[in-house]
Order: sequence, then C-alpha cells, then structure tokens
Amino acid sequence: MQRLINDPDNVVDDMLSGFLQVHGDRVQASVANPRVIFSKRAADEPARVGLVSGGGSGHEPAFIGYVGEGLLDAVAVGEVFSSPGPGAFLEAIRGADRGNGVACLFGNYAGDSMNVQMAIRLAEEEGRRVAVVKARDDIASAPKSEAEKRHGIAGGVLMWKTAGAIAAQGGTLEEVTTIATQTAQRTRSVCIGLAPCTIPAAGKPNFTIDAGNFEFGIGHHGETGQYVAPLDSAQNIAKTMVAALLTDFNLPAGNEFAVMVSGLGATPLMEQYLMAGHVIEALRREGHTVWRCYTGDYVTSLDMNGLCLTFLQLDEHLKPLLSFPASASGLASLY
Repeated sequence: MQRLINDPDNVVDDMLSGFLQVHGDRVQASVANPRVIFSKRAADEPARVGLVSGGGSGHEPAFIGYVGEGLLDAVAVGEVFSSPGPGAFLEAIRGADRGNGVACLFGNYAGDSMNVQMAIRLAEEEGRRVAVVKARDDIASAPKSEAEKRHGIAGGVLMWKTAGAIAAQGGTLEEVTTIATQTAQRTRSVCIGLAPCTIPAAGKPNFTIDAGNFEFGIGHHGETGQYVAPLDSAQNIAKTMVAALLTDFNLPAGNEFAVMVSGLGATPLMEQYLMAGHVIEALRREGHTVWRCYTGDYVTSLDMNGLCLTFLQLDEHLKPLLSFPASASGLASLY
C-alpha cells in the first residue's frame, strides 16, 4: 500500500485536522466531540430547521464536504467505512438545533440507523424535535420488492440539496422532511467497480476484482454486486447502467431527470465525462430529457476505481430547489 498517510490508525483525525485548516472559514469542530463538524455560518442565521447527516469516513467529500450554506449544518464522522457512535450524532443534533427542529438525513445502513435512533431518543429526552429521512437509492443492494432495505449512496447528496433549500427558505420541519422523502423516493443509483479500494488500517484491498472484469452493482464499501462480467466498452457499460435504473423506475417515455455521475475515488475525470456523455445519449434514445448532469467526485469509496450513476426523476418542485444557492467545499459543479 502506497498512501500519503502517517499512522493508519489516525488517518481520520489527521484528515479532519487538514480539512479544518483548509476550510476553517466555513466549518469548525465541536469542542465536546472533535468527530462532529459544524457550519460556522449556521450559528449566525435566523432560526430555522437544522440539517444533520453523518457516516463513515472514506467517502469524501461526503459527509464533511456538504456542511455549508443551503446544505447540512452538522455531520457526525466515523472511522473509515464505520458508523459514528450515537454520541457523535447527538452532538451534531445539538449543534444544528436552533429551536425549529432537526432533520437527520442519512443513508440506510444498519449501524447508522441504530446509532441515529439511540441519539434521537437522547435528544428527545432533552426536549429536542428530530425527524429522520433515509436515502435508499442503491438499486443493487436489495430487490425492488424490499426497497426499504436498500442503502443510500450518492443520491443522498441530492436529498441534502433539496431539503437544504427548503430549510434555508424557512420551511417547517414537516416541509423539510416531506421534500427530503419525495427526493429520496424519486432517486435511483447503481455502481460499477473496476478495481478495489484499500482501507488504510488494513493495508490491502478488502475485496478483489480480477483484471479484465468489472463488477456491476458493487456497494460503496465493496459489498458484493449483482454480477461480474468481462470489461466492456464505456458505451455499453453506460447503456447497461441506464437500462437498470430505468427498469427499476418503470416509467413511460417523456420524463425529465437530474443525472449525477460520481467517481468512486480513482476514476479520472476524463472517464467520468466520457461516461456522462454516453449516459445522456442513452437516456435521450429512451425518450427522456436530461435537465442537468452533475459530474465529479461527489461520494467516493477511498481509492476504488469505478462509477456511481444516479437519476432523480424531476417535477416542477424539485428543479428550483436544486438550483437554489448553496455553498460548501464538496459541491463541485452541484449548483
């Protein structure tokens, strides 16, 4: 393993130290728990609903990169690919709560779900009002008949964006969670992996993908995908990914989508744009319209080589929310 790290066991704390030094004008760590990152701006804004998320490290810019204006107010940071503890989520809720309630928006992973529920019970004992919405966009993580078991991956970014816009405009907790739920229900994602990632503390890949193959439906932590196949052309892989998402949506032609093409950590931007072009062409051939295509590293998996493709089925309410002004270090071209 060749990585720019010090002690592998301290990589998360070292990363947070650097992040805070780079973005100290925007964010700060909690004094009570340095694994909780707050937006500096949020404390100076009028009372409104607070937004919280969190999860394991290794997915940067998620989650820390989405703390900012029009997005998240606080995040809890876990070890690499490990959920933050309930104490971290509780501290994030405390920091985001300015009297109008807190929406906790996160991916549907067992550890996160358990720890968030424990944190909410403690927060409610303190008199705080907290609501939960889970992203469940990964179509490969469970069949459609068991959609409630699906994991949240890159599609969560779009949920943070729409919910953040409602909160920034003074929406109630119910209004914020309603739009977050609608966004989550209209979002589908699927990943492909070309090469595995290496957890620093382990020092070696946590799974294998043989040279000349790709894995369709791989998870953001290396969870087993739906199948392994010989590496095909970018155009054919894009067609396969588009077809899988459209099949899951089961929609007639004539829909409009926001598309997100997110690299998984080691995928060159050149290849991301190449794939984005094929995705747009494939959607148009199926009679659909692409309103906007966000391309870049939005939610990664350490140094995994691969791609996450996300579709958000749009309506007249969602487009203005996606266009609403926001500012955070991880936004890239998400405007």
